[in-house]
Amino acid sequence: MKNTVHLRRIETLKKKLHDMAVDGAWIIRPENRRYLSGFKAEDLQLNESSGSLLISRKACLLITDSRYTAEAAKEARDFEIYTLKKDLAEEFPSLVDGLGIKVLGFEEDFLVWGLHQKLNKGLKKLPGKVRLTPLKGLVEGMREVKDQSEIKALAASARLMDSILAKVIDELEPGLTEKQVAWRIEELAREAGAEGMAFPSIVASGPNSALPHAVPTKRRLRRKEPIVFDVGINLKGYRSDMTRTVFLDTPGPSFRKIYRTVREAQLAALEVIKPGINTAEVDAAARNLIRESGFGEYFGHALGHGVGLATHEGPRLSPRNPVVLKENMVVTVEPGIYIPGKGGVRLEEMVVLRKNGPRILTGDPHFYDF
Repeated sequence: MKNTVHLRRIETLKKKLHDMAVDGAWIIRPENRRYLSGFKAEDLQLNESSGSLLISRKACLLITDSRYTAEAAKEARDFEIYTLKKDLAEEFPSLVDGLGIKVLGFEEDFLVWGLHQKLNKGLKKLPGKVRLTPLKGLVEGMREVKDQSEIKALAASARLMDSILAKVIDELEPGLTEKQVAWRIEELAREAGAEGMAFPSIVASGPNSALPHAVPTKRRLRRKEPIVFDVGINLKGYRSDMTRTVFLDTPGPSFRKIYRTVREAQLAALEVIKPGINTAEVDAAARNLIRESGFGEYFGHALGHGVGLATHEGPRLSPRNPVVLKENMVVTVEPGIYIPGKGGVRLEEMVVLRKNGPRILTGDPHFYDF
């Protein structure tokens, strides 16, 4: 039985390829492969692939090896499954030639140099010349606007992460280590049916909370210090991403001010974010408030990013390379203030953009009104 969602995506891709005067596309990024075909297998390491898609005007092939043939046939029903008998570099040129592809688009950010060289050499030996051209994020651009099935999946992922984090926060007590708490999050996620974590959980307390991408340590939780949770799960391929900063007992005036500033900045951004506004304006709504409060130098990262089959995808809520937001994009809004050696606060919501504004998907209520 054909999958109408994937067929629709494939037809959209083919139209875009036609507009680019490209005969075919070679899709190797795992998230793009899953988006277009439904094939769920992940690549185990940089130079090892579980498969790729070769899409032309007249055919759709999923190229894999015997380890994944059965899975591919079950999951990618809109594709003809081709099982490699030799090395990909040896067989790929003849497949391209057989489909009559003369201009082949490839995902330049996900093709290692060594394989590129081998394939290019093989393609040059074909009777008809084949030219390689970069796709420049073509499928990633398609993925930025979510369909209703994706929004439903992202909402379910966020709800499950909400419930897990709420339970973990309720269990917190002084003396637990960051590593113990991070492991508890993963334990509950697995028990609840998640495929895994969307990314390694961040549990950072005290001075460690000033590190935006802190790795959990053996440091023990203490009263009145910030504890930053940046967590997410992978549920049926779709990721969630949320951040809360909590305290075991009311913090001192300095951290109360920092927390209040971050929360006000987040609410300011949520007030303006909607389809039609550009990403730099949303970032500025939060960044200007933090700057005016005297903490501008301590907010160094972008305000947010898209979420979907990958935790970090387009669009990026940043003052650099602004783009106009569209309805049904799903993004994070995550301002933060990080004081080196002292600690930090970050708050993150995941939202879907509706016509009149954002619908918040991460509903965990652990916010303070300091």
